[in-house]
Amino acid sequence: MEQLKLQMRPNATARAQKNATRSNLVVLILLATVIAAFFLLLVLVCNSRNSMRRGKKYGIVIDGGSTGTRIHVFGFELDGGGRPVFDFGKKGLGSMRVSPGLSSYAEDPNRSGGSLVELLEFGKSRVPKEHWGDTEIRLMATAGLRRLELRVQEAILESCRRVLRVSGFQFRDSWASVITGSDEGIYAWVVANHALGSLGGDPRETTGIIELGGASAQVTFVSSEPVPPEFSHTLRFGNVTYNLYSHSLLDFGQNVALESLQKSLYSTDLMGFLPSKWWAWSLIFHGLGIGILSELLTLSFLHAAAESLQKGILIDPCTPKGYSLDGKNEYSSAIHAQGNFSECRAAALTLLQKGKGSTFMPKLQGKFLATENFFYTSKFFGLGSRAFLSDLTVAGQHFCEEDWSKLKRKYYSFNEEDLLHYCFSSAYIVAFLHDSLGIALDDERFSHLYILAAHRNASVEEMWDQNVGEGGWNLRFIRDFNDWEVEMVGNLLQVLRGFKITWEEDSVFWKGGGNGQFRVKEAYSRLDRPLEVVFSKNKIWVERVPTKIMFFA
Repeated sequence: MEQLKLQMRPNATARAQKNATRSNLVVLILLATVIAAFFLLLVLVCNSRNSMRRGKKYGIVIDGGSTGTRIHVFGFELDGGGRPVFDFGKKGLGSMRVSPGLSSYAEDPNRSGGSLVELLEFGKSRVPKEHWGDTEIRLMATAGLRRLELRVQEAILESCRRVLRVSGFQFRDSWASVITGSDEGIYAWVVANHALGSLGGDPRETTGIIELGGASAQVTFVSSEPVPPEFSHTLRFGNVTYNLYSHSLLDFGQNVALESLQKSLYSTDLMGFLPSKWWAWSLIFHGLGIGILSELLTLSFLHAAAESLQKGILIDPCTPKGYSLDGKNEYSSAIHAQGNFSECRAAALTLLQKGKGSTFMPKLQGKFLATENFFYTSKFFGLGSRAFLSDLTVAGQHFCEEDWSKLKRKYYSFNEEDLLHYCFSSAYIVAFLHDSLGIALDDERFSHLYILAAHRNASVEEMWDQNVGEGGWNLRFIRDFNDWEVEMVGNLLQVLRGFKITWEEDSVFWKGGGNGQFRVKEAYSRLDRPLEVVFSKNKIWVERVPTKIMFFA
């Protein structure tokens, strides 16, 4: 069992919540690159021989990601106890990114070092010259390099070391390395909980990390279940021990997953295969425990693929309709872009289940931060930092099933290739977080308060008090709140704050259409392309389904 011990004082603001048994699964969106770099700098500061000297100090971390290389320059001071105090304003933190990533130099590793020159110039512009010699600089490469052969990894790192040795900053060869996926997840977990004030407190009150990078995905959290040694990591902080589950899914970052999906669509094997031979069927044969909904999603996707193959065409469900695939590859004439969020989500799920396989993963517990591409995708769709997966599902469905020409006009400032990927990214995130990991689509924080409600069957109108100012909510409960329930009530009132009722008579509102009125045509459309795949015998028990699958169903 791997053990990691941080030689740091616990955060003075660390706190343990009073209710240690409740477990709220809340997905927050956070930009992860600075978090990871922040942690690395904490380690850098604590191990530095000059760490106890007072005054302004600097540290530099170069993050070698799969799609680009970023430099983070931190300014900080040490307090009376030798702990770093960071300034994350414009003066205290500077970052810069160059593309492509280091892994793109696999065919010519000697050129990789040259890609750092511009970043180092940026670093020198942020650090006063008199501090260059005592400013440590470290290069941490992630999944992009982990995917390469060891000899290629080392060749790229050596090229970078040659440049870093003469950079003017303090550098050692061992400070340029490829970190493991588990370490990448642990680093982010430590910093997130340090920033949230939970590091040093009750392990059950810590926050887990789910990262979605370009080439890999990481899941890291405290688990109360027994964890196999290969996924178990013990971390000591002060007098507290944390037993972490940490696992990295290499090749299942968002960008690499999209490439895998496209290759499967465009491959020669796919042009002439029988549906029963596709690897996705084996997921059902072997019973991977993905749940009825996940199985139906997979079956729905495979059924659609089987139908299109028998017609001599291939459907790309993750590319908005109207986008021309002509000339993209030798099979593009047989491939039709027909954006369909549900089928794209199902295709993403089959990829995830193939990668996850029988890998052990305990039940998710507590709160989680969802980082990196979760952040970018949510930001694109204009979702808040506490958006629910149901919000992303609706936004993704509208995007995927919109005509490409309209999308280009609406998002005219976006690069066309980047814009094209948001259909897949939204579907992949929902498949990853909900269908695979089991995170709820909607907020379930208030189910406990519903139990305490005095009038559970009251109408909205009865809960609204028009005599309070401009009107306000008058919620009644059967007892006083415990200390740990007060925050939950505050969150509920915050959600309700932006809602006011009208005095129109209550009526049924049809959410499946645009104007709230039920229409038979819209109902048929929803059945044909449901948001959540429902059981449909006509999509499973058809003549073209192999006998084994028909029997299983």
